[in-house]
Amino acid sequence: MIIILSTVGALCMGILAIFVRMKASRKPVSAKKILLPPVFMSTGAFMFLHPYFRVTAMEIFEAVTIGMLFSILLIKTSKFECRGEGIYLKRSKAFGFILIGLLLIRLLLKSVLSQSIDVGELSGMFWLLAFGMIVPWRLAMYVQYKKLSLKLNKDPSVSV
Repeated sequence: MIIILSTVGALCMGILAIFVRMKASRKPVSAKKILLPPVFMSTGAFMFLHPYFRVTAMEIFEAVTIGMLFSILLIKTSKFECRGEGIYLKRSKAFGFILIGLLLIRLLLKSVLSQSIDVGELSGMFWLLAFGMIVPWRLAMYVQYKKLSLKLNKDPSVSV
């Protein structure tokens, strides 16, 4: 029952993330909007204080590595553009499909791995996977944003 509920929850959160991302492209971005999501997500690490969620060093390595590999797709589809005096996230048609694809891969992995890995450990691994995906993605976005911001401040007529 826990597996089903968590799968439905992950599906709902994935769909919500797609809508939030599409809506976010209508407003200018800021360094704060880029960097705060991983900071807020980091509070989830408190789960590891409870023995039920603890994972082995190898599981940490596997989950973070897969997350970092997944982040490459997000990095490649996250681009910024200058409009007026603001920096906006470019809409990418591929981004929605990539998010859905990553979500489906995660759900598939979850259903396969839940046969051999305890639910608590699996929860910890998937949190690590997500964190390993969001941190490099947001750092890459921040670097790209800062470069564009510097160009915009030097020459306000810049259009990228």
